[in-house]
Amino acid sequence: MSYAALLLAFGASVIGGICGIGGGVIIKPVLDMIGFASVSAISFMSSCTVLSMSLYNVGRSFAQKSKALEKGKSDALAVSAALGGLAGNATFKALKAAMANDRVIGASQSILLLILVLGTLLYTINKKRIQPKPTDSKMACGVIGLLLGAVSSFLGIGGGPFNLVVLHYFLGYETKKAVENSLYIILLSQIANLLLSVLTGTVPAFRPSSLLLMIFGGITGGIVGKAISRKLDGDTVDRLFIGLLALIILICVYNTRKYLLG
Repeated sequence: MSYAALLLAFGASVIGGICGIGGGVIIKPVLDMIGFASVSAISFMSSCTVLSMSLYNVGRSFAQKSKALEKGKSDALAVSAALGGLAGNATFKALKAAMANDRVIGASQSILLLILVLGTLLYTINKKRIQPKPTDSKMACGVIGLLLGAVSSFLGIGGGPFNLVVLHYFLGYETKKAVENSLYIILLSQIANLLLSVLTGTVPAFRPSSLLLMIFGGITGGIVGKAISRKLDGDTVDRLFIGLLALIILICVYNTRKYLLG
């Protein structure tokens, strides 16, 4: 089972590195589907895997002085996403304490993710007919980052596919620029998320060997995904993204039914 998680983390991180979604949006629902661990443990392990992948990709972008990461806007997005990550983490823990039922929490996450991914798919299919409303306001960037970080942290997916939609519509970013900024948002939000769990002593019980293998898969997948991404154009990335969204929707439907009906 641990090696299956390694392969999943690797494959998800390859795709996540190409599409800018972090890979957690694949890892989390798939591990939920197979009942790999508790909802809390899966969210934590998924976040750690995404953190490792995004650390590599963002580090490479900074080392290469990528023009996709703008000092003002990108930093405002990422720093506010870190604050959003803390808010999302706190909301998840409050819901868990109130419900004390993994099935209710899992169903809530699956339904919200299903709604967001379905909206993202519809937007992406019609993107060429939608006129973006870009803003240069750092305050607006801060609000956008805050919301993206909070939702991704609550869902335990590290980074959502909806990042690309929001960055395209509100900031006018083309696909590859949106990918790099999405990974930067994911990185800081997951660092904040992990630190909060460690400092408050709320790290769930998990299998260390499985987490180490998943992190290894996340890093190596990030390396491969970054290499492939450089060879693809924006339209190809969009097509891959649409196929991935359709798959995630099917998994979310299955997970929602499983949690609600048993």
